[in-house]
Amino acid sequence: MKFVGVAALTALAVTAMTAPAGAQTTTVVLGTATPGGGFARYAAPLVEILNQVEPALLIEPRSTKGSTDTIPLLEAGRLDIGLVAGEPAYQAFEGIGRPRSELKIIGAMYSMAGMFVVRAESPYRTIADLKTKPIAFGARSSGLVVLARNVLDGMGLDADKDFQAVYLDRAGDGTAMIMDGRVVALWGGGIGWPGFTAVAMAPGGARFIVPDAGERARIRAKQPQLQEITIPAGSLPGQTAPITSVGSWSFILARGTLDDDVAYKLARALHRGHDALAARLGEARETTPANTAAAAPRAELIHPGALRYLREAGMIR
Repeated sequence: MKFVGVAALTALAVTAMTAPAGAQTTTVVLGTATPGGGFARYAAPLVEILNQVEPALLIEPRSTKGSTDTIPLLEAGRLDIGLVAGEPAYQAFEGIGRPRSELKIIGAMYSMAGMFVVRAESPYRTIADLKTKPIAFGARSSGLVVLARNVLDGMGLDADKDFQAVYLDRAGDGTAMIMDGRVVALWGGGIGWPGFTAVAMAPGGARFIVPDAGERARIRAKQPQLQEITIPAGSLPGQTAPITSVGSWSFILARGTLDDDVAYKLARALHRGHDALAARLGEARETTPANTAAAAPRAELIHPGALRYLREAGMIR
């Protein structure tokens, strides 16, 4: 693993130097994801704002290969907290295909509706149209890949057998591939996902392909952890109508042994820094204590320290 970048570390150093004289800081190592994706976009302002509003903590970002890499790093104690997509988090919480995890929720990040994006000039309009075609599904360890597999499985499809699945070394590589024609579609999720924005802002614009109502019903019958999520009109460049798909909530997770007081301060800092974070990222409007309480599958999956703050804030009894 490596630090995200010199600029991020410089900002951290400045924050540490400007903490109150004599104040003791606790370093918290945050696992992000691969460059160019939605989590990397979210992590940069998150680190800056948390360090500003909670000088008792020093958040250090580290790149990971994606959610399915972040989870074992958290479990091994090599990270303190990490950004994790909803599907891998659900599998870890419930012990699906692996032992049940002791990881805990610090906060909900944002809802992630899974969608394909194609160039507007392309002939493809349904998921069936994309069968047998080259599709960039994301970085292999990304939670978005897990979401894609679950969505397609609910439709009786297999990403590797029914499509020419392309997996990326870096999440951001998919944009260039769809623009130069190496793939016909790019899978992604979340309002601020960089790949969606880049394709939508390119000459000619973009079209988004999602499961229709009948397909969504079939998906949710087989994958009940997924929810219907509607992206309001105007959330993406050129989007003139609401888009409804299926998806899940992404979380900031903590290793189970993270100190309760540290978790409390993190949850409090997320709340105090909400307006500043939302001003930087539209999707961060959903990073609220209320959404954390609502999105957690069970209250006991929230870290005891974060739960204490949610109770103080009146979100959970």
